[in-house]
Amino acid sequence: MDKIIKIIAEELNIKVSQVENTIKLIDEGNTIPFIARYRKEVTGGLSDEVLRDLGERLTYLRNLEQRKEEVIKSIDEQGKLTDEILQAVAISKTLAEVEDVYRPYKQKKKTRATVAKAKGLEPLAEIIIDQTEQKDISEIAKGYINLDILSEEDKKNKDKVVATVDDAVQGALDIIAESISDNAKYRKEIKRLCYREGLIVTKASNQEEKSNYEMYYEYQEAIRFIPSHRILAINRGEKEEFLKVKLEKPEDKILAYIERDIIKGETQFTKMLKETIADSFKRLIEPSIDREIRSDLTEKAEEKAIRVFGQNSKQLLLGAPIKGKTVMGFDPAYRTGCKIAVIDETGKVLDYTTVYPTAPQNDVENAKKELLKLIEKYKVDMIAIGNGTASRESEMFVANMIKDASRSVHYVIVSEAGASVYSASKLATEEYPDINVSIRGAISIARRLQDPLAELVKIDPKAIGVGQYQHDVNQKKLQESLTGVVEDSVNKVGVDVNTATPSLLSYVSGINNTIAKNIVKYRDENGKLKNRKQLLKVPKLGKVAFEQCAGFLRILDGDNPLEVTAVHPESYEITEKLLKKLGFNKNDLKDKEKLGDLRNKLKSLNVIEVSKELEAGEMTLTDIISELSKPGRDPREDMPKPVLRSDVLKLEDLKEGMVLTGTVRNVIDFGAFVDIGVKHDGLVYISEMSDKFIKNPSDIVSVGDVVKVKVIKIDMERQKVGLSMKV
Repeated sequence: MDKIIKIIAEELNIKVSQVENTIKLIDEGNTIPFIARYRKEVTGGLSDEVLRDLGERLTYLRNLEQRKEEVIKSIDEQGKLTDEILQAVAISKTLAEVEDVYRPYKQKKKTRATVAKAKGLEPLAEIIIDQTEQKDISEIAKGYINLDILSEEDKKNKDKVVATVDDAVQGALDIIAESISDNAKYRKEIKRLCYREGLIVTKASNQEEKSNYEMYYEYQEAIRFIPSHRILAINRGEKEEFLKVKLEKPEDKILAYIERDIIKGETQFTKMLKETIADSFKRLIEPSIDREIRSDLTEKAEEKAIRVFGQNSKQLLLGAPIKGKTVMGFDPAYRTGCKIAVIDETGKVLDYTTVYPTAPQNDVENAKKELLKLIEKYKVDMIAIGNGTASRESEMFVANMIKDASRSVHYVIVSEAGASVYSASKLATEEYPDINVSIRGAISIARRLQDPLAELVKIDPKAIGVGQYQHDVNQKKLQESLTGVVEDSVNKVGVDVNTATPSLLSYVSGINNTIAKNIVKYRDENGKLKNRKQLLKVPKLGKVAFEQCAGFLRILDGDNPLEVTAVHPESYEITEKLLKKLGFNKNDLKDKEKLGDLRNKLKSLNVIEVSKELEAGEMTLTDIISELSKPGRDPREDMPKPVLRSDVLKLEDLKEGMVLTGTVRNVIDFGAFVDIGVKHDGLVYISEMSDKFIKNPSDIVSVGDVVKVKVIKIDMERQKVGLSMKV
């Protein structure tokens, strides 16, 4: 365990004590959001991202240690364990390295070497590899011909017969070839050479065929430099049979390296050993090394893609809510009509309809009349337009229509990713049993503008769709990563226990689906919860779950004003002592005037001194001060607000050099896509993000950021726009 702790501390560049304490907390069953928020003193203030990385590495390294024990036990049971093997296993840093050490001792299926061993040719193989025998090898090999001693029955079985000198020698060389391919030292060096000097080479399966992979029809790149998005693109092109992929290796160097280790000067065995080394490489080593390298590259690329996807999803989930507005959700379409839903500031559905302003009906006048009537009737403040099919045509219609509205109305383009998945889900059916599936999408789009987090948690995280190649990566890992991202986002914001849906509650630290449903049931049967303690009356929500979830659940207008904040019940006593010291009590948090005075006093506090006086941790006290300064504050208020529009741009309106305001819709390895209000999002390449060198676009921008961009390229034919952030 000490070894694991040391490795994690070095990799994450944190103290050994931080790793030790965090592992103890994880092993005790604490969740990452709880540890990140309420055990800062214990972890030294590690963030949720670092804690999740730590948790992942802990699992991997524990599995690695377990596999090492299994391998040592298996080799020992075969009576072949040596100090060298123990050392080789001990220094292995990855599961692949452990498997390389174990390779010679694995139970093998039938191979040329296992057949040769069964024929009794191992001693001959040892003579050849030893290279000291002066007697002609043909003479020695005669002693292994076994036709005379086999029964008639055995002679019919090729796997038992050694009929000629050549058969005997070839069998011995097959044993040597397999032994070379199983040598962990050789495999390690070959992989090192391949990573250092190898190339990944792609060719078209059919040069004439058009596809998205044409840049890879004649392409090569050094294995050590190829970025993850290109790995995933090549993999997909190969899977779809547009590309043929191979790895080019420094074969001469590899063969020379093995020859140097095996061949002991010029003897009668030199030529046959050189040929055997080449055969071992081509037939046995190369195919498996290719698979391993491709697998390693893919795994690293997938990890990067999953990380990008997670970062983007987090930004989308933490998008600034637009509160206190009546919103019209507009789900665009062509033939089937645009679905409209009006919801009030609490998310309640007021009305819905379907209009046909787009092709083929083009019934603009009637659509306009109907929507203006709804805007007037329900005093609609904003229109949320989904960004899917027919979005731009719908946007043009809305921009023209709101000019005739009797009140000021703006519109916003909202990501509708996953809206159709949600519409047809069991959850949507439970929420709106009497509303048509197609209308549910419009309700979801409207609610995403009001509260992105509360709406997006209803959807499978994969369907949020702000990554690259998310359908190509390991789906289990993606799901785990995204579930973590959603958990962190939900717990960062906090949840109103009296209004939250089961889907939102289920992401709160310590609460599973069953407890989430029980909370809602308890609420329905007993009315609103008045304090956090009441949670203990919820079936299956025991003391352990209460400790994990209490601080993340908010109770507005309850018995205790501290429960609109993220102050944990375990810190109520310290918090009340702090308020008393400053001449206040918790009920003063409800009084705006007194809250202003409290804020001023909190600003001038000496945290170090007060933490000693109250016997509280400095980090915990800092968090309490922050919560008391702005009780009930939503951290998403700091996020960029959506860009409100009242008019529309066409691609034809754009001119090079134009400076526009846009919203970042997606961040990928090579740049970011920005919505500037034309049909297709413009692309800012990484080189156009800053005058400084940027390693990663997500260091500069996040999904949802509002940025100023300059138009630098317009491709009318391909409907593409190039943008620069160097404004």
